[in-house]
Amino acid sequence: MTTLFESQAPRPLADRLRPAALGEVVGQDHLLAAEGPIGRMVAAGRLASMILWGPPGSGKTTIARLLADVGGLAFEPLSAVFSGVADLRKVFERARERRGMGRGTLLFIDEIHRFNRAQQDGFLPYVEDGTVVLVGATTENPSFELNAALLSRCQVFVLKRLSDAALEELVARAEAEAGRGLPLDGDARGALIAMADGDGRYLLNLSEELLALPEGAPLDNAGLAEVVQKRAPLYDKSQDGHFNLISALHKSLRGSDTDAALYWLARMLAAGEDPNYVARRLVRFAVEDVGLADPQALVQATAAWQAYERLGSPEGELALAQAVIYLGTAPKSNAAYKAFGAAGRAAGETGSLMPPKHILNAPTGLMKELGYGAGYAYDHDAAEGFSGQNYFPEGMARPRFYRPVDRGFEREVKKRLDYWAKLRAGKGRERPETE
Repeated sequence: MTTLFESQAPRPLADRLRPAALGEVVGQDHLLAAEGPIGRMVAAGRLASMILWGPPGSGKTTIARLLADVGGLAFEPLSAVFSGVADLRKVFERARERRGMGRGTLLFIDEIHRFNRAQQDGFLPYVEDGTVVLVGATTENPSFELNAALLSRCQVFVLKRLSDAALEELVARAEAEAGRGLPLDGDARGALIAMADGDGRYLLNLSEELLALPEGAPLDNAGLAEVVQKRAPLYDKSQDGHFNLISALHKSLRGSDTDAALYWLARMLAAGEDPNYVARRLVRFAVEDVGLADPQALVQATAAWQAYERLGSPEGELALAQAVIYLGTAPKSNAAYKAFGAAGRAAGETGSLMPPKHILNAPTGLMKELGYGAGYAYDHDAAEGFSGQNYFPEGMARPRFYRPVDRGFEREVKKRLDYWAKLRAGKGRERPETE
C-alpha cells in the first residue's frame, strides 16, 4: 500500500515511464504479441512459471509486474542478492493463505541465478502444487546457473537486447513526459543510443540527466561526453558474455572473416579480457582449425603470445591482432584434429592390444627367446628408407585416421602419404583399411 508521503516523493524517470500494460513494453514483441508465447498465455488466462533471461534494462521486472496485474495475482518481489531462506518461507506462507481465499501469487525472483542449488530446490514443491507462479529473472545463461529440476518446471523465455528503434521509442516517451526534446544534436543523439548499449533503464537515466540541464544550444558528441561517463561494455569475464565473444572470435576465424575476427578481438580487449586467455585460444585455433594446412599458423600464434608476454599492454596487443590476421587468412583444415579424435576412439575400443613383437625392444634374454624384436626391419637400411612394416597390433585392421585436405600445405602432405601408401602396397604389406 502506498502512503501519502510515498506518493509525493520524487520518482526517477524510468519508474515514471514504466509501462502500465504489456502492449506498452518495447522490444519484446516476439514474446508479448498476441502470437507470442507469453501473449498466448495471457489470452488463455493460464500463466505458467517461467524464467526471463535477458540483458539488463530489457524489461524483465516490468513484464513480471504486468503479468501479475493481468492475471489478478498478488505480486511478491524478492531479490536473490538480498533475500534468504527466511524471506522465502514468509512469501510461501502468505501465498498459502491467499490460495485458501481463492487468490494466486506471482513470486518474482530477480537475479534468480544467485540462489544456490538448495535454495532453488526449495521452490519446487510450491511451483508444482500451484501455490505460486514463479517468474525468475536472470542475466546469465539458465542452463549453466539453474537446477535442471527447476528448469524442467519452468519455461525459459529469452528477452532481446533493445534495438535502436526501441531505444528511440523510449527517448520519445521521455521527451513527451518532459515536454521538451533532449538537448542533443543529431550525432550526439545517435551516440546516446549507442552508449545505452541496449539497456532501456540506463538510457532513461541518461535522458533524465540531460533533461535536467539548463536550456541552451544542443550538445554535440564532445559536450555529451562531458555530461555523462562512457559506459563500460556489458561483459562478465567468468560468465556468458565471456563465452559468447570468444565463440564469436573463434568462429569468425574459422570462417576466414578476418575483419569480423579483429572486431571481436577488439571487443574482448576493450571489455577487459585477459589478453593471455585470448592468446591461448589463438594457439588452440592454430592447431584445431588450421593445422597442417599452414604449419606456420602455430608458430605465428605462439610467437604472438610470447610477444605479448614480453611487451605487455597495449603494445603487445598488436601482436595478437597480427596473429588474428594471419589465422583468419590462412587455409583451414581440421584433419589433424579429427585424426587425433578418431585415434582416441580406436584406442578406447581396442583396449590393451599388444604392439607387434617385431617393434618391441628385447633388453633381456628371456624377451629375445619370446621373439621380442625378431624380424624388425631398420628403415634406414631399406630401399627408399622405408620398410613398410606393420606397426599396428596383430589382427587389427589398418585404420586411416588422418585424411589431409587438398588445401595449403596439406596438399603436399597428402602427396607424401600417397607416396608411402604406394611403397607399402608395392612391398605387399598394405592391409585393408578401416574408416
